[in-house]
Amino acid sequence: MLEILASFGLAARLIAGADPELVHTVALSMGVSMAAGFLACVVGLPLGALVAVASFPGRRAAVVFLNALLGLPSVSVGLAMYMLLSRAGPLGSLGILFTPVAIIWAQSILVTPFVAALSRQVVEDAWREYREQFASLEVSALRAVRTLLWDTRYSLLTVVLAGFGRAASEVGAVMIVGGNIAGVTRVMTTAIALETSKGDLPLALALGIVLLTVVLGLNIVAHGIRDWSVRRYG
Repeated sequence: MLEILASFGLAARLIAGADPELVHTVALSMGVSMAAGFLACVVGLPLGALVAVASFPGRRAAVVFLNALLGLPSVSVGLAMYMLLSRAGPLGSLGILFTPVAIIWAQSILVTPFVAALSRQVVEDAWREYREQFASLEVSALRAVRTLLWDTRYSLLTVVLAGFGRAASEVGAVMIVGGNIAGVTRVMTTAIALETSKGDLPLALALGIVLLTVVLGLNIVAHGIRDWSVRRYG
């Protein structure tokens, strides 16, 4: 028990003293997660909205498929990305395996269906309310998508923040395609796994505290924005 308390004390010192390794790991993790979240939103938000408003054969199957991808195993994505980006793979010539770019790609693939599935539900709820109005004005599906994305922007912001949190907390795929190389591809989640296995609890605890703070902070902001938008717009 005393050893654990001492580890927490050392972890607090690392955070308060802005330990260089800690700061670099956190900065890299935030950078790749924000980039992956941005790419996932660029693709996932319009995709989810389009599935919500468009009428096409197989739409129900598309909805089920999107929802199923919410449980997509991260290690499976990591394995698939590794085979694509390795020297023997079709994209091996790009030379991005074990680089931050590979991590961004893997996280984007994992977060995109997450964003698409959640945004589809948000936009579909709004679509049910305005569908007859859009039909009377003969609004095209693409224009309806743009309008509904803007109209539900506050609710969708919570989806965006949740997507970022999903990327920041990812470990399986990141470990496979990033290689957990110190100073290059070591992010918070992979560093926590490594330092724990090495028995270096202070650094692992410090990173874990920062990661929990980020994730909890995002959830608090997301709920706050959602509640504010409900109070303001009903």
